[in-house]
Amino acid sequence: MNKRKLESNRPQILITNDDGIYAPGIYFLWKALKDHADITVVAPAGEQSAKALSITLSQPLHIRKVSWEGNTENLWSVTGTPADCVKLALREILNKTPDLIVSGINRGSNLGRNVLYSGTVGAAIEGSFQDIPSIAFSCQDFFEPDYETASRYIPHIIEYILNHPLPEGTLLNVNFPEKKLGKFKGFKMTSQGNNQWIENPDKRTHPAEGHHYYWLGCQLKRKASNDVWIEQGYITAVPVHIGDLTDWSHLKDKKEHFEKFFPEE
Repeated sequence: MNKRKLESNRPQILITNDDGIYAPGIYFLWKALKDHADITVVAPAGEQSAKALSITLSQPLHIRKVSWEGNTENLWSVTGTPADCVKLALREILNKTPDLIVSGINRGSNLGRNVLYSGTVGAAIEGSFQDIPSIAFSCQDFFEPDYETASRYIPHIIEYILNHPLPEGTLLNVNFPEKKLGKFKGFKMTSQGNNQWIENPDKRTHPAEGHHYYWLGCQLKRKASNDVWIEQGYITAVPVHIGDLTDWSHLKDKKEHFEKFFPEE
């Protein structure tokens, strides 16, 4: 990152995640950016994976200061979801709107349709809803994510987005390939793939009471998609648009037909 350029006008960045405030991925993200920007971290107090864009309405939320290696400045936990964290950060913790919201680094990829379940991406979507440029970062490797290597590339991606803003209603979904593939080959800006997780329930029996319970579980259903780039060792970046949810083509094609189908009262 062009450190001298940014330090003359340091950006304000909000960091969050879905793996929790003490997850290693968010710590590496903070370390990667703390010398280049004014950082505030607001993240879930515990694991909130697969919470998507859910918010907490049935119980109170608590905000608490936390400490990383003795550092307590601008570090907060929230007893809620990633979207809760963004909402409370913007309304209760920050005294000005950040220039950027960054979510991650997630343990496990957010490829294909998995983004619709992801709390990491959910936080970025919430940021986009608030008209704040937002980026979600994830490592493909779930069991041995190489956060250190990924974090070296993050400042450059941040600099690019700060200098080349995302369109309104668009977030950037970035995934880093597995460590076993060796040195990253480069970057590919591409489209979101259509791989998806399918249910694989594991039915079990309670040993004392005899009733059944389930671990939902999941398996990746692979389809031909642009996720192929990450399998080849490239860092992938997808501009995901969540602004206008209307299918305008279908509306134009079926509006009159749909409205005439129903009898007048």
